[in-house]
Amino acid sequence: MSEDIKIEKSLGKTEKYESLISRISALIEGEKDLIANLSNIASALKYGMDFFWVGFYFVKGAELVLGPFQGTVACTRIGFGKGVCGTCWKEKSVIIVDDVEIFPGHISC
Repeated sequence: MSEDIKIEKSLGKTEKYESLISRISALIEGEKDLIANLSNIASALKYGMDFFWVGFYFVKGAELVLGPFQGTVACTRIGFGKGVCGTCWKEKSVIIVDDVEIFPGHISC
């Protein structure tokens, strides 16, 4: 299945997400492979929302290991409590960071 994900730029963030939900559901319908689905979800979110980077990490032992993503090169492994992702994992909460460049330890992989 090939699908072009285009979201009207004049829509607000909530409307963009709502528009993407049905498109992503259709995109992954009938596909049982996790990696294939996460790959398409990352692409749909990146291009549909015009994000810089979207991706998934898997917990493997004491590290987060890079999974499917769209965007610039990323850390392959992130330690527990390291950087934004490792800190979210450690604290079991969402962290909203306006500028990841100023987050303490953000480059620690």
